[in-house]
Amino acid sequence: MRTLLAGIESPHAAVREACLAAILSRRSPAAHCEVPRRLHGLDERAKRLIRKHRGRMTQAFRDAVLDSDPQLCSNGCRAAVWFREYDLIPALITALEDQSNLHAELAGKTLLELAERLYAELAAPRDGARHRDSQTIRHRVVGDLERSAARFGRHRRRQVIEAYLLLVSRDNATLRRLLLDPHHTAFVVLVDVLSHSASGGVMRLLLSFLDDAHAPMAMLNAAAERADLKFVRHFLRKIGREPSAMVRQNLKRIRAVSWIRDGLKLLDELDELEQHAAVRLVMTSGMPRQKAFSAVEKILAEGKPAGRRAAAEALAEFDGAEANLLALSCLEDSDPHVQANIIRQIRRRSIPGVLPRLVEMVDSPHAAVRRAVRDSLTEFSFSRFLAAFDMLDDEVRSTTGALVKKIDSETIPLLQVEMESQARTRRLRALTITRAMGAAAQLEGPIIRLLGDEDHMVRVEAALALGDCDSPASLDALREAWDDRSASVREAANASLGRRTQTGGWQEVVIET
Repeated sequence: MRTLLAGIESPHAAVREACLAAILSRRSPAAHCEVPRRLHGLDERAKRLIRKHRGRMTQAFRDAVLDSDPQLCSNGCRAAVWFREYDLIPALITALEDQSNLHAELAGKTLLELAERLYAELAAPRDGARHRDSQTIRHRVVGDLERSAARFGRHRRRQVIEAYLLLVSRDNATLRRLLLDPHHTAFVVLVDVLSHSASGGVMRLLLSFLDDAHAPMAMLNAAAERADLKFVRHFLRKIGREPSAMVRQNLKRIRAVSWIRDGLKLLDELDELEQHAAVRLVMTSGMPRQKAFSAVEKILAEGKPAGRRAAAEALAEFDGAEANLLALSCLEDSDPHVQANIIRQIRRRSIPGVLPRLVEMVDSPHAAVRRAVRDSLTEFSFSRFLAAFDMLDDEVRSTTGALVKKIDSETIPLLQVEMESQARTRRLRALTITRAMGAAAQLEGPIIRLLGDEDHMVRVEAALALGDCDSPASLDALREAWDDRSASVREAANASLGRRTQTGGWQEVVIET
């Protein structure tokens, strides 16, 4: 044995490896215990050899972890991490809970590092049997950790709580008892870890409670108090564009969100989808309305397009002078979808003078804006105008008709349908409406065809309507109307030709009777 131990320290690699292999292959606990003593001096090839035989080395590493010798204990802890010896976790817990153990802090750090390694394995893409093995190990480790967490008052080692939260699932009974008992000695540390840990496993656990119908308030408060960018991004991605019913239910229980309460200092760091989710968080949470309004106002002023769009939509839930002024200012936003979201709510705000502004926006180059304006001005539809036309005086017919033509994109097609109706009264009214709203130029073809209508009154109205056109086709049609068998039609044609001559629309027109 002495020869083999001496050979481990040989300057020749082949000798070192042969001697180490011989020791590892023996069923000698005494020989195995000598390996951890020399672990700090071994090279990578030697470590790979130990990894192959680590099953036989577990007891030796366990004894090393619990040993009072600083180097041996350090080597045992290194071995636990290097070789992922999760079976050493009970020994590490024993070491860190021992108040007289001078290496308790090292044991705690090693425990946490091992838990992080196990979490990484669990979070990696699933690989059949290997993943099942990791889950089995996790179940066993969580049992060890929860028992130690329950004894927190004795040892007060934070690493136990961190490791526990890293691996535990939200349905763990011990975890729920701890979260619901603010008088438990572990409660304060547990909440502090949840509120500050940068570990992905702790964040995962914290966010998983948003899907829990009975989420402890301590969990929701911890999530709301976190202002670290990494967690906030995960939090917002969990909420998404539209949070689930369960997430909404839990968000309503949150009265304040620290990074929102402090002026949305993280706003510039968030991408568009995250800003959109931030608006959903603001509007779904139970924060005071004035705080929510301030957040929406800031996002409208400084947010990225998707964030501003969501904020503009959310503004519909606020009334009052401040909200009205903010809505008016958003009509000038550079993003057409922000404008559109404001347009859909602006009419109900009863802001004086807003109607002319909306009518101007019908000519916007952006389809979303034009569509929103038309959706918000549904009373100016052609069908409603047609139904009320006969009851309106001439001035109202003209002013309202001009608005209808501008707002309702179906006005011209529907007017043409009326002109082509089998009913004489509908054809006559269509021509009168066309003149009232100044739409003759857009319906020139159908009007010209009506100059050949069998009813002379329809032909009269068609001739009068063509007086608002200035094309060569209209001129030719009116000249042909001079030969109409009805004197009324001929007079109407002459009147239209004369009107166009007076306004300078046509030149060198000879009016014949």
